[in-house]
Amino acid sequence: MTFDVEKIRNDFPFIENNKDLIYFDNAATTQKPKCVLDEITFFYSNYNSNVHRGVYKIAEEATIKYESTRDSIANFINADNRDSIIFTSGATEAINLIAYGWARNKLTRGDHILLSEMEHHSNIVPWQIIANELGLIIDYIPINSDYELDLEEIDKYFHSNTKIVSIVHQSNVLGTINPIKKIIKYAQSCNVLTVIDACQSIVHQEIDVQNLDCDFLVFSGHKLYGPTGVGVLYGKMDSLNQMSPFMGGGEMIDKVTKENFTMNKIPWKYEAGTPQICQVIALKSAIEYLQKIGIDNINNYEKQLFDYARTKLRDIDSIEFYNPNHNNGPIITYNFENVNSYDYTKILDTMNIAIRTGHHCAQPLHECLKIPSSNRLSLSFYNTIEEIDFFISATKKALQILE
Repeated sequence: MTFDVEKIRNDFPFIENNKDLIYFDNAATTQKPKCVLDEITFFYSNYNSNVHRGVYKIAEEATIKYESTRDSIANFINADNRDSIIFTSGATEAINLIAYGWARNKLTRGDHILLSEMEHHSNIVPWQIIANELGLIIDYIPINSDYELDLEEIDKYFHSNTKIVSIVHQSNVLGTINPIKKIIKYAQSCNVLTVIDACQSIVHQEIDVQNLDCDFLVFSGHKLYGPTGVGVLYGKMDSLNQMSPFMGGGEMIDKVTKENFTMNKIPWKYEAGTPQICQVIALKSAIEYLQKIGIDNINNYEKQLFDYARTKLRDIDSIEFYNPNHNNGPIITYNFENVNSYDYTKILDTMNIAIRTGHHCAQPLHECLKIPSSNRLSLSFYNTIEEIDFFISATKKALQILE
């Protein structure tokens, strides 16, 4: 199909309502197409009710719509069983569910967890909490000078006591796309559980969990053009069966007596309380919207934007990039010599350009890079070449002001 970016931009009320704003912080959260916003409004206006409980018509309709999203997501990531899709509040809760529900039950003092230096805090802190509680060891696969994981001798990171490897698919800072299939394959040869953070990658490339053969994979809805407050945990049924819930009540219950309780079956076993019904239903609309455009079409267009922006930025003196030269998503992270990143970003804000500055929830990575903060430009398929041109001009003006 012909990629008509202006037609796509018309699908986003945020863009229409903020005509002077250039939004380049898509790795933090994406804007929402009208079909997602309409689904939210339609739910609350027409059949707002709880799911899995009422036998009246609108409750049954809500349940059908809610559960149809589970089917949609299973199809989207090519899961072989709809019950392997667990709804959470986001990827953070999903990783915590694995840490508390699997690791706390399965690991003992001295066991080893393997992460990487690229990880978002949400894929570090849950493991640190469990490690401190149980006396576990955490190590990190380092990055090399090309801003990629150093995997030349992958075997040196795995030990006889390694039980889990939890790795980001695409770095939210560097944009690096990691060779997770290689990591998963090696981990399996060592009988090590694999957890994949796909929050950034699932927006820009097709994910096939059967092909990857990972034990768990997590992502958030709001980075996928869906609502905030909803995420997904995919797990192989064998791995899910080894977990215990870390929240009780609501839908995770089968039967309760004064003395004890029995749990519901998977997936509802891990979905305690009233779920995020509206967000789950609207997430399906977001996925259908992306599928209609085509993930490959999105990826190809975003690569054009990335290459153009990177080339234009490269012409500016004193810039330092923190991105690999290949195998990367549409994220450009950089600093200028002797320029405070906060001051630079605030000047861009006065010109109605929104980019991210700081550590991007990845302080250990910035420590490895030996920088306190960085600027991050993260692109979406609703961004344009014209916006990039304006951004480049604004950057040059900002640097003149800061001289």
